[in-house]
Amino acid sequence: MADLEPTRSFRSTTSSSKWSHFIKDKKVGEGTYATVYLGWAVPIRKEKVAERLAHDHTGERERLAKDKKLIDVFSHKTNLNLVLEYLDADLEMVIKNKTVVFSAADVKSWMLMTLRGLYHCHRNFILHRDLKPNNLLLASDGQLKLADFGMARDYGDPHKKMTSVVVTRWYRAPELLLGATRYGYAIDMWAVGCIFAELMLRTPFMAGDSDIGQLQIIFKALGTPTEQDWPGMKELDGYFEFQQYPKPPLRSILTAASPDALNLLEQFLLFDPLKRITAEDALKHFYFRNLPRPTPPHKLPRDVGGVGAKRKEGKGEQQPQENGAQQRGVKRKGEFEGDEDERGAKIARRLFD
Repeated sequence: MADLEPTRSFRSTTSSSKWSHFIKDKKVGEGTYATVYLGWAVPIRKEKVAERLAHDHTGERERLAKDKKLIDVFSHKTNLNLVLEYLDADLEMVIKNKTVVFSAADVKSWMLMTLRGLYHCHRNFILHRDLKPNNLLLASDGQLKLADFGMARDYGDPHKKMTSVVVTRWYRAPELLLGATRYGYAIDMWAVGCIFAELMLRTPFMAGDSDIGQLQIIFKALGTPTEQDWPGMKELDGYFEFQQYPKPPLRSILTAASPDALNLLEQFLLFDPLKRITAEDALKHFYFRNLPRPTPPHKLPRDVGGVGAKRKEGKGEQQPQENGAQQRGVKRKGEFEGDEDERGAKIARRLFD
């Protein structure tokens, strides 16, 4: 819910909703395109629910049955408000809580849920474009859910230009760092690979303090790519002659990772976007078929004592600082080509339909 007067009550607008109205409470966060508030849902009497459903000829009941977590949608003044379930934890909090011990099965479970959510986006032609642990929310039953679709865009025309200034730098694919304006699902898969490595290391895998510094760290970790490794690399606007670094084995960095995990990680972090693994193929990878089995979500570790949340607020690693225009969601002239906002307006409907 965004930009509404505190403590104000708003009536439910969906005929199949079991809620009478919603009450906005305190502000809990703010992103590039939205402000998030904690709110309360006031239920209606059971007989009222039955009365509403009896006169529902729109198919709304069936839609909400498939997606119970989108509670309601309503407009107020010039704002569109989504009423969603409240999730008070994210994967970054758990990673930062060093008192919590991860098992290989735990990491596999988080990865499985992440890829399932991303596969749902990609098969509906949606690029997330901002995957990172902070945007992977955790429900009370352990379920992981993709969040923050402020940078997401629909994708269907491979020739359509899009901005390269997307994805938090530490999780940004090298083609974006080199200024690519035509890209696809592979940028999300690179980010998933960075998250995978971070889960195993308990610290960001490749954390640069500038775009050039980020590229150098990537090349130190994975080796400097050649034209054979990445055809078309020299044609990107931001290309220049990089310092040559040899390719070290990932085993030297992730010493405790299984061969299965390393094999999958290598496919996430291929330089050539056309060869990078897809979400669908990643879900079929033998990493998920072999032992150990993924931990059931309700048994996954939690941020016990809120240690991770406190570290996230300022005592842990600092998130990379992007330029001011990107932080505020300000568009520079020529930065967003192809009316991205107009195309992005269709995303929520496509994912929830």
